[in-house]
Amino acid sequence: MSDLARKATALLAMHDEFVVLPTAWDAWSARTLVDTGFAAISIGSHPLAESRGQQDNEGMSLDDAMEGIARITASVDVPVTADVESGYGASPAELIDRLLAAGAVGLNVEDTVHGEGRMREAQEHADYVAGLRAAADAAGVDVVINARTDAFARPELHGGDPLEEAILRMELAEQAGARSLYPVRPPSADALQAILTQVSLPVNVTAHPIKGSVVGGLAEIRASGARRVTFGPLLQMALTESIQEFARPWR
Repeated sequence: MSDLARKATALLAMHDEFVVLPTAWDAWSARTLVDTGFAAISIGSHPLAESRGQQDNEGMSLDDAMEGIARITASVDVPVTADVESGYGASPAELIDRLLAAGAVGLNVEDTVHGEGRMREAQEHADYVAGLRAAADAAGVDVVINARTDAFARPELHGGDPLEEAILRMELAEQAGARSLYPVRPPSADALQAILTQVSLPVNVTAHPIKGSVVGGLAEIRASGARRVTFGPLLQMALTESIQEFARPWR
């Protein structure tokens, strides 16, 4: 078994009960999180873009994103999962090939195609996830596909009931071969619970490292039944506030 395959298997196994995958954006933040004791980390597209002086929502190219991801994976010896937005226009096969070449063994893929100003249709997104699953299987690496929907965050792009749309898209992604599910910005604990009752895969919750999530802090997230936590851009934002606080007296 290759090193990438071993890391992918290890990352997937972490989802069996409950896993926090703190979000890094460069080699320094990645090493710091691993030194803190985390056995795997995530990379967020928003903080990665910020670290490069670029914009999230596909302000980076596929080359930009993969260059940043590769720098991070080379700096740590733990499984890394990376946010690749909607795929930067790459086919599923190309995206998996580039992701593995960059050293990551998991990915977030969302249904909002920012470069086209639209949201993929529910089945269209599921088909993209299925393509990623097939490409990963062909490569012999059980890439942990974390299928994301913006049904709550961008209801104007699909025109339906946000909760119904989120459930539909998560169910289809599960059937397509995702390994975890990511309904971004559920408006309430009840909305999150409604999704948890309809799917069997681990569900990802975004949390602020200090302020917690829509359902509360670490203990409340665990009790909710969600099995995966990431920080998105919120750790970097919290650190920004700390840096300003530390530096302000020196103005």
